[in-house]
Amino acid sequence: MKKTRIEYILDEMNKMFGDFPITELFYETPFQLLIAVMMSAQTTDKQVNKVTEILFKKIKNPADVLEM
Repeated sequence: MKKTRIEYILDEMNKMFGDFPITELFYETPFQLLIAVMMSAQTTDKQVNKVTEILFKKIKNPADVLEM
């Protein structure tokens, strides 16, 4: 069966980057990565890491945000 264009692109990206993205952002969970990436759109990764060092002690997943 022939791959669709998106399947081809995703396969190529997986070959290039593997299962985990290479980033300067610090995170432990996929949810934390999402939050850090959203924050990094507004400032530098270095500044995000300073903030998330404290934030991620309390927030590991979406349920933790709801509890706040």
